[in-house]
Amino acid sequence: MRIAACDSAALGLGLMLGTALADARARVPELAVFDHDPAADIELLGWLADGCERYTPACMLDPPQGLLLDITGCVHLFGEDEAVLAKDLKARLRRHGLSGRLALGATPDSARAKAKYAKAAIGALPVEALESGDKVHQALRRAGLKSIGDLAKRPRTPLAARFGKAVVIKLARLLEEEDPRIIPRRSLPAIHTAQNFAEPVSRTNDVLATIEQLAGAAAVQLRERGQGGRRFEVSLFRSDGHVARLGVDTGGPTRDSSLLMRLIRERIDALADPLDPGFGYDLIRLAVPLAETLTSVQVGLEQKVDTDAEAVALIDRLSVRLGADRVRHFHARDSHIPERAALERAAQSGASHGDWQTPQPGEPAMRPLRLFETPQAIEVMASIPDGPPRQFRWRRNLYQIISFEGPERMAPEWWRHKRGYEAGNGGLTRDYYRVEDKEGNRFWLFRRGLYDETESPCWYLHGLFA
Repeated sequence: MRIAACDSAALGLGLMLGTALADARARVPELAVFDHDPAADIELLGWLADGCERYTPACMLDPPQGLLLDITGCVHLFGEDEAVLAKDLKARLRRHGLSGRLALGATPDSARAKAKYAKAAIGALPVEALESGDKVHQALRRAGLKSIGDLAKRPRTPLAARFGKAVVIKLARLLEEEDPRIIPRRSLPAIHTAQNFAEPVSRTNDVLATIEQLAGAAAVQLRERGQGGRRFEVSLFRSDGHVARLGVDTGGPTRDSSLLMRLIRERIDALADPLDPGFGYDLIRLAVPLAETLTSVQVGLEQKVDTDAEAVALIDRLSVRLGADRVRHFHARDSHIPERAALERAAQSGASHGDWQTPQPGEPAMRPLRLFETPQAIEVMASIPDGPPRQFRWRRNLYQIISFEGPERMAPEWWRHKRGYEAGNGGLTRDYYRVEDKEGNRFWLFRRGLYDETESPCWYLHGLFA
């Protein structure tokens, strides 16, 4: 067993990473040790990253103990220069009993290397900052190249030929000549607005009023872009580092702040664990990670009620209150086979496609809304082999048919098979009938297979009409 990490006191006693635990205890008998837990370290790093989102939405984990923040365009929210932001971040870490090295750089590699080796100048970094392996580092030192400053004075072509192109690329990034950019742990929102507070706020009315103000500012940006938001996320940064997040989705693009506030209130009321402001929130941010095109509509003199808009608003409220996956509707698919013709999805995922289930006024529905997941086998008596059914037995009950309509013939989807349509390969033809028994019950039956396709066609009950 070896030491994986040390605090400053242990380092001051001469202990180092990789030291055998038995040797460390021999040198410091009162040494306090704990089991190494990498999962807990990553969880702590993620918690710190959540808190660092108060400075920038672009935050990236750099395990095992680093964070990379892209603060481009975010400095003005906290002071005149980057040093003020870094000072605030360091003070917050100290309040939580954490120590850290902060460094600023024009590229992620430069900032990370400066923080790791506690160097202010790029040229003073050791060659180990290249992270190219011990063999490369040792060969560079034997050649008299001990720092990044020494490498910067050398031509790149011989370095690439001797140590590989990866070393030259890494050197260019350390010298801030090439910026690879970071990959944020959360996707960057299209639009975001934020409000800082000199003193933390904890009253619910103040929080909601701030969110409404941010929603209005986001609506202005959306209007300028000709867009409407489909998803809105509110982040509440508590003064003790905790971050509460609220997200609401809409069925269609919108920039109506009053509608958004109704949904957010519904979301707060539906929370199983109510929001706890603690000592108050010192930063509230509203982001619009998903936006779509929304054109303005000119209202006529005779304003009519938009039933579609009312339906979308109802779906949004129910989805926020019950959960997005619990409010669903059907989407048409590109298939004429009944069990493949419709797909059930969340209602907020988009408008329903097609009017294939809407009958003409005064006409009965062509297909039932209720289909069995697996068509149920039935016994059918017909007057002629390929004729319509006259009676059938289902679940031990006999049903006498007094009227029928059909057949509606459906060929198999032969194009889904490699060899095209062949009997027994591409499937069998189906003949569907809409039938009614003497008690008024209506059924949807089909015969699978014609007599020239198979010797024994089978009958099935596929659905029930309301």
